[in-house]
Amino acid sequence: MNKYLPIMLDIQGKLVVMIGGGAVAERKAAPLLEAGAELVVISPALSGALSAAAEAGRLKWISRPYAPGDLEGAVLVYAASGDRAVNEAVAGEARILGLPVNVASHAEAGSFITPGLLRRGRLTVAVSTSGAGPSAAAEITGQIAGLLGEEYEPYLDFLYELRTEIKRLEPSPAVRSRLLRRLGKLDVLNEMRQGTFIPWTPGAIESWIAGNRDE
Repeated sequence: MNKYLPIMLDIQGKLVVMIGGGAVAERKAAPLLEAGAELVVISPALSGALSAAAEAGRLKWISRPYAPGDLEGAVLVYAASGDRAVNEAVAGEARILGLPVNVASHAEAGSFITPGLLRRGRLTVAVSTSGAGPSAAAEITGQIAGLLGEEYEPYLDFLYELRTEIKRLEPSPAVRSRLLRRLGKLDVLNEMRQGTFIPWTPGAIESWIAGNRDE
């Protein structure tokens, strides 16, 4: 069994090339567009959603079959055509160029696989079955979604805001560390779940920092 390395990759504004424009390509394109990739889709035809994204300027569509040389300049490659031989040719070119490639028709021909994703604002949970089956990953992702409610989005925004202010206002590394530990102990998440949380004003944030600096 292959053991994959999970990473969170910043592809904002980076070139990603996808070969294929059908339902599989559509599914794989969605998280790429959400992450801000500069997506180029090479395919004689596009699914409805991909066509709409192209018309809206969210991706670039090159209306023709794949040809050698199409992967130049990419940081990621997706071989998502309905033709296994085409996908293998794409994977072969990607390997020569040293590019990570995902192969939809048979994952073992590629160098990375795509996990199921659950997003709650700043929170991203990735679920992979190491190629055992997308349906199983989707089912597990759904189960996790039931455990991590929508309150995690404002909760993580709250933590981010306080962490940013702690780093801005407190020059001492030791005190910053102490404040961040105390921040993690606040019962804000439960307050948000119960609907009793009152947003902190900038003044309240500064007062909390000032009152928690000492041992």
